[in-house]
This record gives sequence, structure tokens and C-alpha cells, in this order.
Amino acid sequence: METITDERIDELLELIWIQREEGKERVEQLRADYPNGDMDALLNTASTAGLIAIHDGHITLKRPGTEKASMIIRRHRLAETLFTQILEMDESQAESDACQFEHILSPAATESVCALLGHPPTCPHGKAIPRGACCARLKRQMSPLVVPLSELNPGEQSRIVFITPKSHARLDRLGALGIVAGSVIHLHQKRPAYILQLGETNVALDPDIAQEIFVKRM
Repeated sequence: METITDERIDELLELIWIQREEGKERVEQLRADYPNGDMDALLNTASTAGLIAIHDGHITLKRPGTEKASMIIRRHRLAETLFTQILEMDESQAESDACQFEHILSPAATESVCALLGHPPTCPHGKAIPRGACCARLKRQMSPLVVPLSELNPGEQSRIVFITPKSHARLDRLGALGIVAGSVIHLHQKRPAYILQLGETNVALDPDIAQEIFVKRM
């Protein structure tokens, strides 16, 4: 009989969370996405522990399961952001390492990473990062590596890490200008408008938009 480890329960809860984001919380989808191992034993263990509920083939996370899954997803996506946007690791290696870090990061270390990154709302794939206590407090216990573009001084060069636009239309307009995560920009001026150089192109932005673009100094 297969041993059900805490790590396998974590992986199950993570998968159910992701399927919930995609609107596919069903047992048959779990079997398709997680074909290895005894799924019935895994589901039974999680159900007995009060983490999930199953009804007519539909799976839901109960409150303890939701809380546990939220922290797993939070650690994974923060690790992905750290590895790809700050350490500039290869995406496949970053994903592999993030899968390890999601099981070992302590709550204190997780909050420190989040603060260091500037409390990012999404991971590099655009998926929401569950918020933590540090995000609610917005208390910086160290200087973040990621800051709003508005905090740069003219002459500084930086790489865009994430954007928090007020609308999808604004995000599309920025994308059309080449202002996307990963782009390297050079700030020429801040008043009366922000003038950025991307490659050979100069772009003017309103100050309120500069508050929504988060960058890492280079």
C-alpha cells in the first residue's frame, strides 16, 4: 500500500486550487492531471483530514484545505517570481526549484521574500499570488528589490517585473508600447511626464501610470 506523505497531500491541494482557478474541480480531471499513484487513497486521506469534500464527482476545498492550499500556492508563486524576475533563472529550472521551495519555506521567510519583491500581486505567468499578512500591513522591514517606477531617479535603468494596471485596456496599451514584464527601460525624466527609453524608442507616460509599473534597478 502506498504511503501518503504530507508532501503528496500538499501537491493534491495545490492541484485542486489550480483547477478551481480554471473552473475544473472534478475528480476525473484530477485523475487526468495527476495520473501517478493511488488517487483514491490520496483523496480519502485528504477527506478524512477535513481538507476536502467530494460530492457527485465535484471536489471542493474545505476551510482548512483552502488555508493550506493558499499558503502552498503563495510560496510557489513567490519563489517563481524571485527566481525568474530577480535571479533571472531559466524558467524551467525556476519552476522545478519553486516546487521544492513551496514545501520548505517558513512563514517568516515567505513574508520576507514577499516584502523583498514589493508584494507582487501576480506570478510571472500572470496568476494571482494569494495575499499574506505582510501584504495587508504593507510594512517594509527591508528595502524592497522591486519598487514602483515613480521611485526611480532620472538616469536610472531598470527591468520591469510586474504591472498592476487599473484596467485590462491600459495593460493592452502598455503592451503595445513594449512596456511588459522583462523589458529594460531607461528613465530620462519625471516631469511633467515620465519619459522612458525602450531600445531606440522613447515613450511618455502619465505619473499615475508610473505608479502601476514595478521595476528592479539594474
